Amino acid sequence: MRRTTTAGLACAAALGLFAAVLPTTFTATPAQAAPIVVPPQAPIDYPVNLALTGTATASSVESAYPDGTADQAIDGKTNTRWSSNYVDDSWLQIELAEAGPIDHVKITWPNAAAKKFTLQTSVDGQEWTDAKTVTSTTGPGRVDEVQLDVANAKFIRMTGATRWSTYGYSISEFEIYAKPQPILPDSLALVPQPAESAATADGTFRLLPSSKIVASGDAVDAATYFAQKARKSTGFALPVVEGTATANDVEFTVGAEQSEDKPESYTLQADANGVKVAANTAAGALNGVQTLRQLFPQWIESETIVNTPWTVDGVVISDYPRYEHRGVGIDVARSFYTVDEMKEHIDNAAQFKMNRLHIHLTDDQGWRIAMDQPAAADNPSGITYTDLTDISGKTAMTTNPSQSEPGHTGFYSKADYQDIVKYAGDNGMMVIPEIDMPGHTTAALHAIPELNSAKSAPKPMDGKLTPDAQGTGDVGVSSFDADNPATYEFTKEVLTQLAAMTPGPFIHIGGDESHVTSGPDYQKMIGKFTKQVVDVDKRVIGWNEYGSADLPPNSVVQLWVGGGEGESDKIIKNDAKVILSPAPKTYIPQKQDSSEQFGGTWACGGPCTLQSHYDWDPAKYLPGIGDDRILGVETVQWGEWIRGMDQTESYQYPRTLATAEVGWSPQANRNYADFSKRAGALGGRMALQDLTHFKTKGVDWSTAPAAPATMPEVVDAATLPEISPVDLGIPSTEFNGGEYITMKNLPPNAWLLAAVHGTDGAPGTTEWVRSNAAGEAPLTVPADWAPGEYTATVQDAEGLLVGFAGLKIAEVVVDVTPPATTPPATTEPGDETTPPATTQPATEPAATDPVTDGTTSAAPTQGTAPTTAPSSGTNPDDLAQTGATSPLLIGGALLALIGGLLTLATVRRRSSSH
Repeated sequence: MRRTTTAGLACAAALGLFAAVLPTTFTATPAQAAPIVVPPQAPIDYPVNLALTGTATASSVESAYPDGTADQAIDGKTNTRWSSNYVDDSWLQIELAEAGPIDHVKITWPNAAAKKFTLQTSVDGQEWTDAKTVTSTTGPGRVDEVQLDVANAKFIRMTGATRWSTYGYSISEFEIYAKPQPILPDSLALVPQPAESAATADGTFRLLPSSKIVASGDAVDAATYFAQKARKSTGFALPVVEGTATANDVEFTVGAEQSEDKPESYTLQADANGVKVAANTAAGALNGVQTLRQLFPQWIESETIVNTPWTVDGVVISDYPRYEHRGVGIDVARSFYTVDEMKEHIDNAAQFKMNRLHIHLTDDQGWRIAMDQPAAADNPSGITYTDLTDISGKTAMTTNPSQSEPGHTGFYSKADYQDIVKYAGDNGMMVIPEIDMPGHTTAALHAIPELNSAKSAPKPMDGKLTPDAQGTGDVGVSSFDADNPATYEFTKEVLTQLAAMTPGPFIHIGGDESHVTSGPDYQKMIGKFTKQVVDVDKRVIGWNEYGSADLPPNSVVQLWVGGGEGESDKIIKNDAKVILSPAPKTYIPQKQDSSEQFGGTWACGGPCTLQSHYDWDPAKYLPGIGDDRILGVETVQWGEWIRGMDQTESYQYPRTLATAEVGWSPQANRNYADFSKRAGALGGRMALQDLTHFKTKGVDWSTAPAAPATMPEVVDAATLPEISPVDLGIPSTEFNGGEYITMKNLPPNAWLLAAVHGTDGAPGTTEWVRSNAAGEAPLTVPADWAPGEYTATVQDAEGLLVGFAGLKIAEVVVDVTPPATTPPATTEPGDETTPPATTQPATEPAATDPVTDGTTSAAPTQGTAPTTAPSSGTNPDDLAQTGATSPLLIGGALLALIGGLLTLATVRRRSSSH
């Protein structure tokens, strides 16, 4: 600690006595924290799409798709389309309601695109002028925004020159604008984008070694989650405690009316007075944590300590999701993922506020969940349930000319599954298990002879009791037998055991692609399977084909194919909710770029790009189905082509970011150009997490370069010039060993070598530090060094001198900190590499922020923990029981305090020189 004089001791003693007396004498009701409110933002004047009130005509309509008429291209829905016949010189034209200027057009090509086309305009529809010719190197699934700057026109036509493939042209939306899109202010680099946010001028928050994470009650889990993440990268203790937060603390609060009256809502405020995250629920507080992670420098995601300023610029946020269900579907049946890999999937998705993990546990190629053997009385057919994983846990997809390697085999024990469920819950995700039936059932038929009967498919080979394992990606070739009692005995047992180990309210029964099941048999089985789900007190989910049956109340339809009135009618008929997973907008095994070797192209007729996954509105996807019927959206990773986590992640990301924002952010807030900038800013974070992501063209991806592997030779202090090249901004004060200083005026966003030289000029400590965009970087004062004058130097990665400054370390005379009688409430971290601090250390060195500590005053600065303050867990009644509240003692304490302050007024700490 700093040099302590006799006068300082007198004052400290008086302060300690007064601090002990005051709480029991002058007790005030704590003030209610003011609610966090985002100031209203100026409305944005978006231009009107003139095509919506126009009339569309076309040279042709695709013979194989007669519903793809010209008007489908101007209906404001991205799931409908105009499609031409297979001729290069096809055209689509729009007649506007009235003539006027045309600034630009926007054409969305879903699954058949033009490689080359010309945009023409006309005033009368007779004489045409070529406005612009476009040649694209990107196939279907793209959006072309073309600047025209036409002064006056009533007609605009797209005339094709060259098709991308043998198909014709397809346009899902042809948008026409008279005015340019507004230039939007830079938004926070957050994905998903918050509902409401604003930058403030209330200063910058700084997380320091002395910072605490303050929380109690239902807020503790979120606080602990954040602390465990941040300890690894900062190296700070960050104890989770109850009490009053200071300016360098992060405070979490959960309680009524803390945020918007919407599920999962939260508010967040960060400025020079601290960080405050408030929510109505624990789930909302955890959403606030995920936002806070992205507000900190990207290095917060590092698994090892990074010496950098941990700051958050002034901001206020009020946020909540658009949809309840924001899911990630993982196919473990065709190719297996281990428990650790599933946890990696959870880590990846949860940070972007995805809150549902849909696990496709069974399919033709494999069975991945263990079942216990029931008692004989409950097993009249004599089925050996353990054979499901003993036999079909060892099968997977083996043949696909476009896959990188055979599918991985394996299965989850019940303990494994429950481990995944718990880990998902700890990260804010609910597990939804899927047992696919009555089709996609070859793995079950392969393992269980009793399921093979007259109407089951495929049939066993001669002399065998079960069909062979299916290693191909063929679909629609399998089915249970609707007339076999063992079918329903089996499904009831499986669903009962699955429900018992699944705390969430949903079970998914598949129901898709049952092509070899007759219509009546399909209806019969779906009716029985859905009733079995209800009987185990769960809500049933199925793919959209199962909506043709009569579903029980509270059922959910998951749409993956189609999108017309027929699908809407199924949902409305059953009064069901819908999860939207349309393949062109959410399916991950589809290629996102033609450069990818593996993957499908059937959903989009070419790559399904990042923009195609982003540019759609769920409320406009199905006719008559608005947000009130939409449970949410889900991106689905199927296993026909993809193997292993690195390849899987590169197909999932960044497209999962698009689905995360579609499911969370208000439609009016979303804009692809803005999203692509924010997504690009996350590149460094994902790199630090070892989250492999595809580098989408047109996105400026940030990076996270590691500290140089080799340190340059440290400069000799004896050779330093008379004046430092830059002023490092180190205050002219004495510092404690271990104290934290912020240096300034450094090269921005750079790795720098910081050293403190001993009294003989030799380097005593060296460390890599990372400067921020403002040119700031931390310096830790060496601990256990003798008091005296030292020199701090900073060099760049090449060894060139950046700057130097003098540094004085104060003499330690005596520690006047009173021992804490009761430790603060603390949540300890789990298995971590950095040791937790379960209480605020009594002798922890003060952290000095030179932004506020630039004078020679001995008063503690912002971020400096006063060493004489009682621990936040101290019980004031302990002193009260000894007579500490007597009038005589109170008067003595006041006199001692005044005397100590008068004495201290004549004492100053010596200044050190730079």
